[in-house]
Amino acid sequence: MHAATPDLSMWSLFLQADFIVKTVILVLAGSSVWSWAIIFEKVMLLRSVNTDERKFQTQFWSGNPLDEMFDYLETKPYRLDPMSSVFVAAMREWRRSSGTLNSGVHGTSLSQRIDRVMQITMDREMERLEKRLSFLASVGSVSPFIGLFGTVWGIMNSFHNIGASSNTSLAVVAPGIAEALFATALGLVAAIPAVLAYNKLSGDMSRYASKLENFAGEFSTILSRQIDDTASRSEKRSAAG
Repeated sequence: MHAATPDLSMWSLFLQADFIVKTVILVLAGSSVWSWAIIFEKVMLLRSVNTDERKFQTQFWSGNPLDEMFDYLETKPYRLDPMSSVFVAAMREWRRSSGTLNSGVHGTSLSQRIDRVMQITMDREMERLEKRLSFLASVGSVSPFIGLFGTVWGIMNSFHNIGASSNTSLAVVAPGIAEALFATALGLVAAIPAVLAYNKLSGDMSRYASKLENFAGEFSTILSRQIDDTASRSEKRSAAG
């Protein structure tokens, strides 16, 4: 009679594994599921903010009054996209300090405050966009080693079982080796998508951050020019008086 063929399905390998290997498999499976959830969320978020950025740029450079645009964006009931948030923060600071310019106060400090407000807003918005992205880097770097640990542990158990039974037939060796290698495979399954997604998303985030910085620089120039014009008119009125 032939010996029964060992069941080497993934579910069977998981059930036959000992506590340590099962823990490794569950950790890797959970990390993989959570990584895919983060990947999907970040892809959708980047798609949304890039679409909003194009709409905002079109509206900003359309020639419409910036005050009207600010009033419209400030009354929106839902969260603004990052570029709109930078614009609103700068315009809010501009309006708060417009009276000091009309009274003859020099506008250099106002320009510095506006730049500072925009930088703080950009940092906050990028931190929100990049939230949980570091988890992908951690999964990509750690998962192969966790899987390797499970493999080494499983092979040690297999050799122990071989020594205890004094039987080196394939039916005895195969399940233990297979469950050990399953941990390594699962580690790679978790790590590879996480690494690829992290590199892609990090590049996209960097490009979007550059767009924010370019807009902040352009808007700062526009406001600085208005500050200089306002301060100049105020000085002329004071001289004439």
